Amino acid sequence: MKTVAVLGSTGSVGTQTLDVLARLKDSFRVVGLAAGHWSPEFASQVAAWQPRYAAIAEHGTADSKNADTSLLVGATALERLVEETTPDIVVFGTPGLVGLAACLAALRAGKVAAIANKEPLVAAGELVTRTAREHGGAIVPVDSEHNGVWQCLRGEETESVSEIVITSSGGAFRDTPIGDLPDATVEQALKHPTWTMGPKITVDSATLMNKGLEIIEASWLFGVPQSKVSVVLHRQSIVHALVEFADGSIKAQLSVPDMRLPIMNALMYPQRVCADLPRLQIHHLGSLTFEPIDEIRYPSIPIARGAAEAGGAYPVVLNAANEVAVERFLDGEIRFTEIVPLVAETLALHRDDHGGSIEEILAADAWARETCSGLRRS
Repeated sequence: MKTVAVLGSTGSVGTQTLDVLARLKDSFRVVGLAAGHWSPEFASQVAAWQPRYAAIAEHGTADSKNADTSLLVGATALERLVEETTPDIVVFGTPGLVGLAACLAALRAGKVAAIANKEPLVAAGELVTRTAREHGGAIVPVDSEHNGVWQCLRGEETESVSEIVITSSGGAFRDTPIGDLPDATVEQALKHPTWTMGPKITVDSATLMNKGLEIIEASWLFGVPQSKVSVVLHRQSIVHALVEFADGSIKAQLSVPDMRLPIMNALMYPQRVCADLPRLQIHHLGSLTFEPIDEIRYPSIPIARGAAEAGGAYPVVLNAANEVAVERFLDGEIRFTEIVPLVAETLALHRDDHGGSIEEILAADAWARETCSGLRRS
């Protein structure tokens, strides 16, 4: 039986991971759970799973009655949880760079880091992948697109890859006239056509910044230049990724749009098991469509490619500025169409300081957040 820790257990990825683990209860034992703060939901998870350690970032009241669970609190709580429990698999569903130190700790211990959020590889791709290589750790992608690529690449040589294609539904405004986008509301932006996700990633899906970040993530994950990673609009959200090889053959990974499927795939690798999750009914599909990305509607894609090409700490700044800009939109401070320009303006103000160490990464992250927060829009 493998041991597992779930960081960000009360979020969308975390709750779905626990659902999968409940279906596979004979294969895993949960030894650690972590959340941003103590809440009734987190208390319920701790009571149900009885992990050895629970961790929260913020100080607060914790009314756990489980004497077998030790509570860790503070900025280093996630890292300490990983070091104390040394689980076989750590699932990272934490936002931003909150889980970066814990991710590095898991990889240094030679464990599996199942990464659902993009930020560790976008902001610290060189550091994370190098740590995995040097210590025998494994990085397993959990998000649907990269997990799909990962499945397509099994048994293949990276040198034979001509192109990696990740798909996008196009988000909430894929058919909205461009002229109407300045008046788009938060409520409208959060109506994703196929996926149920948290507010930040749903807005990223509407700007397509999530795909810009995924291009950078894929480059680090699969050891290919970002120029070999492309994005297509796929409205049905059935094909999650495609890989074209040197001989012209293309592999595609298809499944219903349910995050529990890539989560289960990551947890159970190299096995494939049945957990009574929804299955794709091919004969009911009808047509599958693919369209090129309109970079006038979605300027985030070329901006993300520019940050990737610049290298150093520019991807750190891209990611941090985007988080701040999305938060400002969700708070009603800026318009939807001002999100990406704010990110671009922050990038233009940045002067690179490499970003190779965790200290430099966090410093660039803090600079970008402060800078983007202070920028004013009309």
